[in-house]
Amino acid sequence: MSPASSLIEAEGPRRERERRCIVSGEHDSGANLIRFALSPDGVVTPDVAAKLPGRGAWVRADRAIIEQAAKKGAFARAFKAQAQVPDGLADMVEALLSRRCLDQLGMAQRAGALAVGATKVGAAIRSNPAFLLIEATDGAEEGREKLMSLHIGLWGRPPAAVGCFSSSDLGVALGRERVIHACLLQERLASVWAAEIGRLSGFRPTVPDSWPTPWRSIGLGLGGADAGPSTDQSRGGQNDV
Repeated sequence: MSPASSLIEAEGPRRERERRCIVSGEHDSGANLIRFALSPDGVVTPDVAAKLPGRGAWVRADRAIIEQAAKKGAFARAFKAQAQVPDGLADMVEALLSRRCLDQLGMAQRAGALAVGATKVGAAIRSNPAFLLIEATDGAEEGREKLMSLHIGLWGRPPAAVGCFSSSDLGVALGRERVIHACLLQERLASVWAAEIGRLSGFRPTVPDSWPTPWRSIGLGLGGADAGPSTDQSRGGQNDV
């Protein structure tokens, strides 16, 4: 396994002990929640990698619920201290999750686990069903339809697909001017990435409404509970709430 591949897996979701959302009170895996820490000067800080020291508070990965936590004083109650909530906290979380997803694609490329470009993606689909197809939001419909039709013709179903990044965003992450089509080639890395996309889906649509319904109805089928064997290793501080 390459160093880049190992790093993705090390940062990926695990089957952790459940955490409690400070807004709803519901318990869930940390893979479906966002951890927040309190900075030394009392500012609520998103900790999407769940690695910052100190006490942590967990909120479901959903824009509306994070905004509710900010408005209702949930962070101060959870930290049992004064907590300054920065303006646009949910936007900050979305930006951090987006960057995390794009960074993981870059690591997957360095690990040789990502096909980039219509030719290489098409070749990958001819070899095996796609673990996860990535399409730029501003890509031409014709090119996307060709790859989808190829997959359906060979494997009898559309592939799991994501379309929530622009071609320029994908290009920056992958060291190119623009990227329209990409495909993850390793199931384990696709699982890790799908879990992060699942969290991002609480902040933006990850599949455009303009895509045909059969394409949008295919779940990722990866990540979360499918991400790997249980480790019972929890990230974040021991006093998380």
